[in-house]
Amino acid sequence: MFGVDWLTLLSAGALAFSVLTYVLLDGTDLGVGMLMGANRRAQDREVMVLSILPIWDANETWLVLGGGGLLALFPLAYATLLPALYVPFLLMFMALILRAVALEFREYLSRKDLADAVLLAGSLLATCCQGLALGTLVQGVPHAEGQYSGSGREWLGPFPLFCALALVAGYLWLGACWLYWRTEGDLQRRSGRQAKALAVVAMTLLAGVLGWSLTLDERYVQHLSHLWIAGPAGLAVVVLLAGFWLGFRSSRHYLPLFSALGVVVVAFAVMLVQIFPLIVPPSLTVTQAASSSSTQVFMLVGFAVIVPVTLAYNTLGFRVFAGKIQPPKR
Repeated sequence: MFGVDWLTLLSAGALAFSVLTYVLLDGTDLGVGMLMGANRRAQDREVMVLSILPIWDANETWLVLGGGGLLALFPLAYATLLPALYVPFLLMFMALILRAVALEFREYLSRKDLADAVLLAGSLLATCCQGLALGTLVQGVPHAEGQYSGSGREWLGPFPLFCALALVAGYLWLGACWLYWRTEGDLQRRSGRQAKALAVVAMTLLAGVLGWSLTLDERYVQHLSHLWIAGPAGLAVVVLLAGFWLGFRSSRHYLPLFSALGVVVVAFAVMLVQIFPLIVPPSLTVTQAASSSSTQVFMLVGFAVIVPVTLAYNTLGFRVFAGKIQPPKR
């Protein structure tokens, strides 16, 4: 497939799975954090925190797995991307630390509104940085002979900034759907209204990102112009959006969230098809960036062990803390 051997293709799939799982799980948590500013009642904010407190740290495991996988499986891509994204990555890590501090120490602070503000700021900054990184990757990172050759400011371009805005809207959409599922009463009704409005905003911005990206490289247009790609992707989005809106009429309150997550999966798949076989546009392919066959085999065996364990851990966390979140009794 595109001159890529099956071992390298499997390695790329393992890496893509890790990144996608992180986006689906921790993206929802980050969305809840950013929604703190849209809910002024202290009791509602406490319910929001309780809904993600038992699971947020397990969700971030996938970020570590993705970063480590990129370094080991595609070291040349890691060496090219990291210098281009030093600032967004450092800011993202600091923001995630701030978010962790706000979540874990909130219960022991007398000023819980301060912890909520830190949670909101950390979630917003981390999301923006992830959007900047995504936009920089899609627009292309200057490199020559395996070395980064840019200025270090490519992430400040208009396209990465627009991607950051789109990702903020997307994570907010996931967060609102999560709260609609896990809460009840006035908070659930408000979250439902927010989810519906954010769906429109997120899909509009997502369409803008797709349209803009097609102007960046003619190969992107060629990859997505095939009917067997554009047709199923478009149909899947229509079906998922229909399920999203109909989900609010159902007693199964998880349906809007699952539909929104499905849209994210389709969007992620379209992005992969758009740039493949490149791993760092405009010219670094997965084959050129891949490590040796023995290293890939070693890492894939590790993935085969770690991924099921991590998925089991995530699943156990969701099952143990399933159900509607009740405000704590004081």
